[in-house]
Amino acid sequence: MLAEAVQELFPGTQVTIGPAIDDGFYYDFAPHGRGPFTEDDLPAIEAKMREIIARDAPITREVWEREAAIEHFRAIGEHYKAQIIDDIIKPGEPITIYRQGQWHDLCRGPHLPSVGRLNPDAFKLMKVAGAYWRGDSRNAMLSRIYGAAFHTARIWPPT
Repeated sequence: MLAEAVQELFPGTQVTIGPAIDDGFYYDFAPHGRGPFTEDDLPAIEAKMREIIARDAPITREVWEREAAIEHFRAIGEHYKAQIIDDIIKPGEPITIYRQGQWHDLCRGPHLPSVGRLNPDAFKLMKVAGAYWRGDSRNAMLSRIYGAAFHTARIWPPT
């Protein structure tokens, strides 16, 4: 939801990696036509995430051929995704794409059957930080957005 929400609100933003972590998740972005994201952006992004959840789009898994995936991501301006496939995913390893509605992303998965299965009150975007692409200070600085995820409806701020 986070990456789709950011791309809807800030067209041209490239998504890089977005793993789950112990207490939530993060996603690194290369913003287009603006500076880095700030914490002031988080409420609008959260609202867009909830709007996407309410759409309840089905999530489907596709397996693509390596070269077709690289060419596709380059063609749509997702150069980081193309680089991930080219540099990190080993030849012969499946290239999995997950679609939710019209939006799609490279991901190992698994995912829920639909976005509406997520509780819109069980996450909170927490902070923004800088992160170098692939952890290398010689590479581009990206905007990382961190979120917390909860098993049930969130209680935020804590009492």
